[in-house]
Amino acid sequence: MEKKILVTRSSLPPLEEYIDEIRDIWDSHWLTNMGSKHECLIHALQQYLEVEHLHLLVNGHMALELSLQALKLTGEVITTPFTFASTTHAIVRNNLTPVFCDIRPDDFTIDTNKLENLITDKTTAIMPVHVYGNICNVEEIQRIADKYGLKVIYDAAHAFGEKYKGQSVANFGDVSCFSFHATKVFHTIEGGASCYSDRLKDFGLELYRLKNFGIRSEEVVDGVGANAKMNEFAAAMGLCNLRHIDDEISKRGKVVAHYRKRLDNVPGLRLNPIPEDVISNYAYFPVVFEEHEFGATRNEVVSALAKDNIYARKYFYPLTNDFECYRHRIYAGNTPVALHVAKRVLTLPLYADLKQADVDRICDIILRCGK
Repeated sequence: MEKKILVTRSSLPPLEEYIDEIRDIWDSHWLTNMGSKHECLIHALQQYLEVEHLHLLVNGHMALELSLQALKLTGEVITTPFTFASTTHAIVRNNLTPVFCDIRPDDFTIDTNKLENLITDKTTAIMPVHVYGNICNVEEIQRIADKYGLKVIYDAAHAFGEKYKGQSVANFGDVSCFSFHATKVFHTIEGGASCYSDRLKDFGLELYRLKNFGIRSEEVVDGVGANAKMNEFAAAMGLCNLRHIDDEISKRGKVVAHYRKRLDNVPGLRLNPIPEDVISNYAYFPVVFEEHEFGATRNEVVSALAKDNIYARKYFYPLTNDFECYRHRIYAGNTPVALHVAKRVLTLPLYADLKQADVDRICDIILRCGK
């Protein structure tokens, strides 16, 4: 049996570097509650992401959920079903109603041509998703939001470190939320961040209250909050990984280039587009299998890879508006493009240390499945 290849593998700094980074934690005994590592990571990320305002949180989901709560929204939020569960859950857990907009067939992001028709007098925000590192049509989304007085909260979990037309993606919308989960391009083991605009009065204070029990000072608790703080060990991992992030992205880019060399122009295989004006982080390598043209279904390819100990992922399938927990609770909407892609998309293994020989092994199996 060939060695197992998973869809992703977490990047780690040299062990000695991490040990050196956490050594002074033993001196201070300060393990959480916004210690020195937490504050250093905030400043480092502000510089790397080119943002002025950033809150660290325990994970990317809490960045989404508490950012929505801090905005004090009501009513409906327009979003996409072609995303991870967290996006929709964050909306619903805030007692908001998700309204599902279909996606563009080429880059899988929210279709802005269909967005405006979904706005009602109950709409208060738009939550688009930068999918696989493909950046949404941020100009059109902002135009629509400004026209109707809506907030824009980006799920930017896939877009860490990317730039569009020279501008950091963290600066788009009112809030951009990132995941620093272990599987992401940049990780803190578990973690997340919300980057937010100067336009939001008191948002930073409200988000701080929500992530820290509503505590304002040692003797003042002036809000009702949760516990969503990042601990010092997670922050230390982030500080280490941030030192290596550009090299990690470069390595991922080489893996993607070899995938493209092997799979580009194969009939029935639709690869992730090379986005214009975007500095990519090479977060994922999705392939859409059009079975009538390729000669095999996505599921048949999954089975063939698994027989050889290779584990790709149907990412995203099912759509969030087809989750069992939402059936009969929310209106699924009319999203045929998203449904078509969800039934055919497969994200192939991708991480910085994936060997070219392993990419060839994966591609050989895929190509043998076709006509």
